[in-house]
Amino acid sequence: MSTATISTAVAGSTSFAEKLKKWVPIFVIAPSILASFIYVFVFAGWTFYISLSDSTLLPTYGFRGLENYISLWNNRRWGVAYSNLFFFSFFYVFAAMAVGLLLALLIDQKIRAESFWRTMYMYPLAVSFIVTGTVWQWLYNPTAGIQFLVNSLGWTDLEFALTTDRKNAIWAIIITGVWQSAGFTMALFLAGLRSVDGDIIKAASIDGASTFRIYRKVILPSITPIFLAVAVVQLQAAIKTFDLAVALTNSGPGISTTFPATYVYDLMFQRGEIGEGAAAAMMILAALAVVLVPYSLYLTWRRRKESGRG
Repeated sequence: MSTATISTAVAGSTSFAEKLKKWVPIFVIAPSILASFIYVFVFAGWTFYISLSDSTLLPTYGFRGLENYISLWNNRRWGVAYSNLFFFSFFYVFAAMAVGLLLALLIDQKIRAESFWRTMYMYPLAVSFIVTGTVWQWLYNPTAGIQFLVNSLGWTDLEFALTTDRKNAIWAIIITGVWQSAGFTMALFLAGLRSVDGDIIKAASIDGASTFRIYRKVILPSITPIFLAVAVVQLQAAIKTFDLAVALTNSGPGISTTFPATYVYDLMFQRGEIGEGAAAAMMILAALAVVLVPYSLYLTWRRRKESGRG
């Protein structure tokens, strides 16, 4: 075999190896991308079509138009569910961010056993919402929880039966949700605090700025994108709230703690109203889009600006 033939064979094998190296990652992630596309877009399209159909117990394909949406918004329980969503989202997101930021600021002071405190605050994140809701439901139980403990110690006038009170039951869900997610927000804020350029902080210290002023004027403004990211993550979690509400109050007392996700479940699997349930699911998707689409546009604008093209 001539030298030219050998060189051609080696070049061909090298070219094939390079092409294989280039395409292997694509082949590996292609099934996940395809599954994600089907799960998100195809199923969302199918749900939208069902929301326009006359489906009841089983999916049918008779066109009904917007009647399911009109019926949904005329339903008092859906109105309560959406009102609860706004109320819960505001206080849950604000409190989770406030508690998480406070914990991050405390840990950022170079405290002893920092890893222990980080682990302790992050531990609730390892527990599912259904487990968290069940445990806290025991704590809220007036016959076996916090109220029973305090009453047995002599303070018989204390009442802490949040989950049995129509007006206060939603606060039980907010408190429990904040306990569950505060560690996660703490981790994000702490990562942001530790990412600030140390030279800027040293320069502010040399200029005589106090620790409080450094945080207020230098560090916190530098991590503004972290605040926005945390708010978006917590908002989408609030919009999809289901298992926590089911475990704590089961949408009660009455319908006082009904959320859109729990109402979708009730329509589809308890009442057999698939068409109206699909319409409610599309309303949840619309609420998520209101949060995620502007944030995606903001990230695109920010990347273009940082690259000098915006």
